[in-house]
Formats: sequence, C-alpha cells, structure tokens
Amino acid sequence: MDARDRPHAMAQWMWDARQRRAPYQNLPDELRPGSLVEAYAGQEAYYRLAEPLYGAVGGAKIATTTKVMQQLMGITHPCGGAIFTNTIHRSPARLRTADFVNLRLESEIALQLGADLPASRAPWTRVSVAPAVAGAMPAFELIEDRNADYARCQVLSLIVENCWNGGVVIGAPKAVSADTLVGIAGRLAVDGKAVGEGKAEDPYATLAWLANHLAERGRDLKAGMVVITGSLIATVSIAPGSRAVFSVDGLGETVLDAL
Repeated sequence: MDARDRPHAMAQWMWDARQRRAPYQNLPDELRPGSLVEAYAGQEAYYRLAEPLYGAVGGAKIATTTKVMQQLMGITHPCGGAIFTNTIHRSPARLRTADFVNLRLESEIALQLGADLPASRAPWTRVSVAPAVAGAMPAFELIEDRNADYARCQVLSLIVENCWNGGVVIGAPKAVSADTLVGIAGRLAVDGKAVGEGKAEDPYATLAWLANHLAERGRDLKAGMVVITGSLIATVSIAPGSRAVFSVDGLGETVLDAL
C-alpha cells in the first residue's frame, strides 16, 4: 500500500468498525501506525469521514492525562482528539444510551474560546492563551469505548479512532481567571448519590498544550470552540433512567439524563 493511502485506510477501518457498533479493537498489524505522526495523520483522515455525520470539528479534547493511563498505554504524554459540532450538547441534556455501544462519562472543566489560537502564533503558554478564553464550565465528556479491553488498547490505534470521543455535555460558561481554575473542586452525583470528587490541575496549561499540539498539525483553535481539559473524577458508566450531575465550585453544574 502506498504510504499516502495508509492514513485513509487506517481511518476507514476504524470508522467502519464504529458504524457497525463492533467491539473496539486495535488496528490490524498491516494498518498499525508506525509513529505518532502517522497515527495523527490517520486521525485527520478519520475527521473527514466523521464530519458528514457529526458536523465540523467544533473543539478539542485531551486524553490519557493520568500517569496510570499513560503507563497502561506505554506512553509518557497525553493525546489529543476532536469534538464534533453536532455532538456538543447543552445542559440539561437528554441522551439515549442506545445511541452508544457503551456510554461512559468523564467529569471535566471545559473552556469556551472567545478568540482564535492560531498555529502561526505557537508556541502557546498558559499565560498567552488566557485572553482567548471567554469562559469556563462543568462538562461531561461522552466516552464511547465500545466495550474496549483497556489493558489491550494500543495508543496509536486509539489516536486514529479520535480517542473514543462521543461528544460533550456542557454547562453555562462563566468568566474566570486562569488561577481560579487551578485546584478547583468538582463533585459527581448519579441519581442523587455522591459518586466521586476531585480537583482540576491547570486547565489553561492543558489548553496551551492542545493549542501547541494542533499547531504542529497545522490546525488552529477557533473562537467559539469548546476545549475539555481532562477528568477530575474516575470514568463512570451510566444506565438508562439515571441522572448524572457534575457540579464545580463557582462554575455551577452540568446535567445529563440518560434515556
């Protein structure tokens, strides 16, 4: 296979499996990316397949942020992916679990951009991205892992499949300073029962990492986009009929009713 065709072939394999609702599998040996660069080229091809259904890229996500997940994946860094416009839901949201193979939730701080972060101005820092942030809000990332065996997942295949993003549910944005969000506390409740709590690390530093990561791929972050910055709380599953509420000090809450 011509090297120029490989990213599309990798993306098509992953896209077809997702459309069939097949259990998640790594790419077969003959399509396995040989490097991070090739994996992200495959992810770019995946966007082109996904956008007719899910809408244009409307934001960015970070994945494998914890040391535990990085060790499991055999890497020492986070990974990036896209959020598609049609999968950005406003709280309170009502979503059918049947529309997913295996819906799981991550409880995150989302940032709404009020200005562009162009690739041409990289490298970005947590200080230089701050003027572009219009507000912050609690968010659920909708994880569609298709019943993956996490212990067997290979990070390069995961990148091609856009790091399992199935969308987000976001609360109302509030104006904040960068330092306000460092260590901010959040709590997750499901059906009125406390499930977990945690603190954010540094969402603006995460935004800078994503802006630089995308700049290396020639991509800008645009005004109006939503960027999620990593889960404060361990990933949870949600069953039909349940209500999940993620509340963050000073930012309010985001609510998902699973149907």
